[in-house]
Amino acid sequence: MNAPAVLGFASQQYHHYVINRPEYKAQYGHWQTLSLPTEFRVNAVHATVLRTGKVLIVAGSGNDEKQFNAGTFKSLLWDPARNTYKLVPTPADMFCGGHTSLPDGRVLVAGGTQRYEKLAGAVKKAAGIMRVRNESPERDRTFPKGTVFVSPNGHEYASTAAVTVPAATKAGSGKQTVVTAGEQHVYVEAVGPGQDFVSDSPAQYRIKGLSGTDAHNLYGQSEKLTLDKQEYQGIRSAFEFNPDTELYEPVTDMAHARWYPTLTGLGDGRVVTVSGLDDTGEILSGNDNEIYDPRTKSWSKGPDHYFPTYPAVFLTASGKLFYSGSNGGYGPGDKGREPGVWDLSSGAFQPVPGLRDPGLTETSSSVLLPPAQAQKVMVLGGGGVGESPLSTARTDIADLSSAAPAFTPGPDLPAGGTRYLNSVILPDDTVFTTGGSSGYRGRGDSDLLKAQVYHPDTNGFTTAAEPTVGRNYHSEALLLPDGRVAVLGSNPLFADKAETQPGGFEQRIEIYTPPYLYHGDRPEVGAVPQAARLGGTLAVGTARPEAVATAKLIRPSSVTHVTDVEQRSVALDVAGRTADGVSLTLPANPNLLPPGWYMLFLTDAAGTPSVARWIQITA
Repeated sequence: MNAPAVLGFASQQYHHYVINRPEYKAQYGHWQTLSLPTEFRVNAVHATVLRTGKVLIVAGSGNDEKQFNAGTFKSLLWDPARNTYKLVPTPADMFCGGHTSLPDGRVLVAGGTQRYEKLAGAVKKAAGIMRVRNESPERDRTFPKGTVFVSPNGHEYASTAAVTVPAATKAGSGKQTVVTAGEQHVYVEAVGPGQDFVSDSPAQYRIKGLSGTDAHNLYGQSEKLTLDKQEYQGIRSAFEFNPDTELYEPVTDMAHARWYPTLTGLGDGRVVTVSGLDDTGEILSGNDNEIYDPRTKSWSKGPDHYFPTYPAVFLTASGKLFYSGSNGGYGPGDKGREPGVWDLSSGAFQPVPGLRDPGLTETSSSVLLPPAQAQKVMVLGGGGVGESPLSTARTDIADLSSAAPAFTPGPDLPAGGTRYLNSVILPDDTVFTTGGSSGYRGRGDSDLLKAQVYHPDTNGFTTAAEPTVGRNYHSEALLLPDGRVAVLGSNPLFADKAETQPGGFEQRIEIYTPPYLYHGDRPEVGAVPQAARLGGTLAVGTARPEAVATAKLIRPSSVTHVTDVEQRSVALDVAGRTADGVSLTLPANPNLLPPGWYMLFLTDAAGTPSVARWIQITA
């Protein structure tokens, strides 16, 4: 009767023996699981590698409405070299915002959560969009959160956020003067529950407390206020995280609130910010893209183009942006899903054809294949729109160096249909891919405990050691300066195959050590300048210069929702060798090598990398 249990235990013991043998590690790599001290466990939704080597892990409210209502927002600094942890004061709910590293090594974090979603049956108070109008040209007017709007029948609705309404504008003169009212929207909610507060027709609302001319010039208009489902809502707030002080510093708010936006660094150091749900739960229309300038810490309007949320938008060597089709999910299935090249100067969008399974790009992974000079972007896996059970094993590759770029087929993913796959560029010019699930948010116990390595030179996958922790929605993976890979997060919908128990957030961290770290001695980086200029040369000290086969600068990851448009590996020419070092030549193109901090890796002929040294690349 005990035989099955005994055999199962023996099988586990033998498996443990096999995966810990040196020969196995040298071929497949090895996994280690970290269980953090209780006080430092956070729901890892966002992760960025800092120029200090530490990892900024942002939870915000962590997809936990109780934490949101309590105003409990968290960020964690993890030092993987020392395995130490530090909680960071978090001034806003950055949950589901966007982020990217700036040229000086700070991290721009923009957007987040103003309000959690409510399903139709859970909505007790009628709510909707109120367009607040200002017919006075004298000045802007600001109304605090909780401002009450009164309907013609006397029902009251309170605003859920502060709103600033611009002054009206004048055109012409004399009898030809035309006054156009200033307008800004705000979300409002009935002060009481029930069907009585539902309004299905357009109406004008007075603002409680105003009288005289103000009451005439300032008012609200709403098309409808209902008990329908309420989507998540975004915030306008933006911050820079300073790796020296290890604190968030507020910068100018965005013009538009965003939840699920993408931030992409440009060759001139600015950041283009696209998409997201606004502060009413509506997806932004595409005429509201913004550009952040870190020199002035301010925002300006960007060119128009509509994207679904968390679109994978990459900077190309031409200075144009490439949208791979990968996205985070919100938005209609028939709009903005087509991949293409976006010209920020003209606003033109050139579709890139050939992507197979074009309806299965939600929660797919995209990566700028190494080296970045090849200008090839790979799309891996993905699923159907919304809670679709469909997923795909498709990988396709777009060659952006072509005059007429198009996707060509890559090898299928070994695990079959996969959503939420994480892809990480390694220093040996391969791409490590891990985790994911075949179903929506791991439904039906569909997590895939598989990992593999893609080889751009052979266009094929090889098997990697299997992880032991399932990863799906809200998971991240990133390259550490020592050449290992950290994998964080996961937010399954259910905890069991029968889907009777709600899922919990995975708070363990896994670290994958690739095979190249089991192949003997590693190259060493000695003396190196802290900064280097585009187009210049870089003298790097090393004990065995003759053993250096390649050198590359790898931009640190800034990843959320398996979307990482920042990581890139730029190959450097080994221009010369001396008795105690090598001379490296840097590309001159800032769109290929955007200004910022990079990890410098030297690798030998076997692909074994050094521990990285941080270098700031300047214009």
